[in-house]
Amino acid sequence: MPGDGKASERDLSARGLSAHILPTSATMVGVCMTVLSIGHLAPRGEVRVAIDKLLAVDAIVFLVSAVLSFMSLRPGQSRLSYESWGELLFICGLALLALGAVVLAFVIN
Repeated sequence: MPGDGKASERDLSARGLSAHILPTSATMVGVCMTVLSIGHLAPRGEVRVAIDKLLAVDAIVFLVSAVLSFMSLRPGQSRLSYESWGELLFICGLALLALGAVVLAFVIN
């Protein structure tokens, strides 16, 4: 029903989530770069190259998540779709970062 406030509450909650994903995704790009630097403490080898590539791709995933979150904050019809994709990519980015950290922990002596 128009005017009951439910639609505006959903809109505010959607903007709230995007407002959190945007700066956090940008921060996570920096975290990926930091972990890439720490990864150079590991001995050279195929595993380190794989970790470097994984973290580089992860930084791109977080960047796309940040862009989608930004786009969802702008007025338009596709706002919720952008936010859904941004949220999904953010979760995937976190999973990739965790995977890279676990592998890196076992490679560094």
